[in-house]
Amino acid sequence: MVDFKKMTIAEIKTFLDRKAELSPEEKELLRADGRRGAAEMLKSHIRRKEAREREENRLRGMLIEEELLFKKGFRAVAGVDEAGRGPLAGPVIAAAVILKPGVLINDLRDSKQLSARARKIIFDQVVLNTRCYGIAGATREEIDDLNIHAASLLAMRRALGRLSIKPDYILVDGFPIRDCPFEQKAIKGGDTLSMSIAAASVLAKVSRDNMMLALHHKYPHYGFNRNMGYGTAEHRHAISRYGLCPAHRRSFRLV
Repeated sequence: MVDFKKMTIAEIKTFLDRKAELSPEEKELLRADGRRGAAEMLKSHIRRKEAREREENRLRGMLIEEELLFKKGFRAVAGVDEAGRGPLAGPVIAAAVILKPGVLINDLRDSKQLSARARKIIFDQVVLNTRCYGIAGATREEIDDLNIHAASLLAMRRALGRLSIKPDYILVDGFPIRDCPFEQKAIKGGDTLSMSIAAASVLAKVSRDNMMLALHHKYPHYGFNRNMGYGTAEHRHAISRYGLCPAHRRSFRLV
């Protein structure tokens, strides 16, 4: 049994940082140590453990829809989501994801709740933990020709078409996908309720942001690197001053 009283506070910290869980005996020894630093580190260790358990429970709750489908015999469940319905410029991008069964991706949630840096980290984790994924879009011209809703559904169908494994069921955020050959369930707020949809949300958002950064280099006046095409005051002022660029959606109210 470890003797905490023979360890410095720094050594105890190193020990606790490396230990995922303490035994009841180790907790009692730390409580009996008498040093304030030891007691504070024990409290911190317990808080971190409780936070990990809350996060794991949250993530497992996001697998309920997928697990119900697995129990019904479905094996390739795809989550589908899009990014870019609301902006004044740029394409709409969709992603379809078939995750490895039972996978938990730490901090995964609706992409809008994540920082740009966190999204990029989770993007890589999603890619590592998928059986396959597909990313596709609908252009600004298609948005103007079809309307944004129809163009979003088109992007989703295209993303599904890029999956190397044919899904036998689809979970989609918001609205059902018209003219889709697969069984599906539309879930309102699905990017907070389904692991597969949340994963697709991150892939779609990061992919679209990268496209908007490329458009910024072509059309720097509009601040696409900051607003990602959304109708911020800065963006609308730039439209008033410089007019429209080829990336702007003519069917939207732009000023």
